[in-house]
Amino acid sequence: MNLLRKLWNNLHLFMALPAILLFGLFFIYPLAQGIGISLTDSNGMSAPRFVGLQNFIDFFHDARAKKDVYNTVFFAIGSAPLLNLFGFLYALILDRPFKGKGFVRAVVYLPAVISPLIMGYVWYFILQPDRGFLYHLLQSLHLGTGGSDWLGNAHSALIVLVFINVWQFVGMTMIIYLAGLQSIPKELYEAGEIDGAGYIKSLWYITIPMVVQSIKINVVTNIIGSLSVFEVIIALTDGGPGYSTESLSIYILRMLYGSFTGYSTAVAMILFVMIIIPVFIFMRYINKKEFEM
Repeated sequence: MNLLRKLWNNLHLFMALPAILLFGLFFIYPLAQGIGISLTDSNGMSAPRFVGLQNFIDFFHDARAKKDVYNTVFFAIGSAPLLNLFGFLYALILDRPFKGKGFVRAVVYLPAVISPLIMGYVWYFILQPDRGFLYHLLQSLHLGTGGSDWLGNAHSALIVLVFINVWQFVGMTMIIYLAGLQSIPKELYEAGEIDGAGYIKSLWYITIPMVVQSIKINVVTNIIGSLSVFEVIIALTDGGPGYSTESLSIYILRMLYGSFTGYSTAVAMILFVMIIIPVFIFMRYINKKEFEM
């Protein structure tokens, strides 16, 4: 009887066992293997030789890698805040009752369900200089700037990529915020109205604290998605012109195909750390603020 009670009390540990095994199999093991490969001169064909931290030292002397770090960080700083800002604003607007609300929600969300690679090729034909849809539209409006090569210009290409990424995934961010907004009890707003709270005060003291879980999910997923951007760049610029839009994810793949397996794995480890650090800082900050609330 005591044994059965003991097993019952520890049932949650047995239920967590499959998740722990999967986490070890698909995260811990590949991570440990990746760290091991990053410390070698592996080229994927001949026997690897241990080189210590040489691949990491080479990374900090690699001008192309530094440029890719800049591009990746620029893309993330441009995309993640805008995705959350516009996703939250869309959610606030589309949470209010009006005719055709379901249709508008579907239109905003639709781009998020299409492959970024396909959407990238669609935008490629829209932005083509001298023959793209945007060129003909601006020409018909006599604006005269439709011939600009937005993707061929090193100064504008990365900004265009940020815009397209925000446009495509703002609907996904919006849906998560909408779920948070719709879980807020209406009684809280009614109590706020009785206390004389206006819209801004209700937004600050009721809405935002109550959607903090949605904020966590959106910020973390947007940071991870933006720092590991790949498909939209491949479809639109292939990292060009030059290396002006190449991200670290693309660089990792090119080094891997160039038989620099050890070096590309070391760069992947650095990208992993670049993703973990802002996520860790944000989660610590938001957990502290949540506790204060």
